[in-house]
Amino acid sequence: MLERHVTLLSGEKVLIRPLKVADAALYPDFLGDVTPEDLRLRFFAAMRTVSPELIDKLIHYDPATAMAFVAIEEQNGRLLGVVRLHNDDSGENGEFAILTRTKLKGHGLGWLMMKHMIAYAKDKGLKTVRGQVLGENTTMLQMCGELGFHSTDDPDERGVKNVELPLIEVPAEAVS
Repeated sequence: MLERHVTLLSGEKVLIRPLKVADAALYPDFLGDVTPEDLRLRFFAAMRTVSPELIDKLIHYDPATAMAFVAIEEQNGRLLGVVRLHNDDSGENGEFAILTRTKLKGHGLGWLMMKHMIAYAKDKGLKTVRGQVLGENTTMLQMCGELGFHSTDDPDERGVKNVELPLIEVPAEAVS
């Protein structure tokens, strides 16, 4: 299940598929529709723009240890969001990160992308999916809670929450 057609709450038809190197050309338009605040919440650092070097790093990953899915608007081919999953050294757990166009928050895109990534992780045989979320990112923390993630304070980083989803707790029908 690498590709999936979904419909947002607004009715937009979206294709979720693996990220391709050619998608680098879609990033400037995508990032132009992400506020500096949302970039800070995603990257844990203030930034007005994302450098070409960072885009290059995000586009090129080793599929043996990582996966990235993009959401593409079917009507016009625009990049709407990206969710990433990187395996830890044990190969049993994955860490996620997600970013969507700011105006699409609350339209169901992040939820659908997270469910797609969770299904991929489960199919791959990972035991857990985890991430770090700034404590002030209440929207993301709420979505993680609704998806079944357990949230705890990060003992090493003040203001950061660790979210973890044991994939054994996710019924197969919950990710289909």
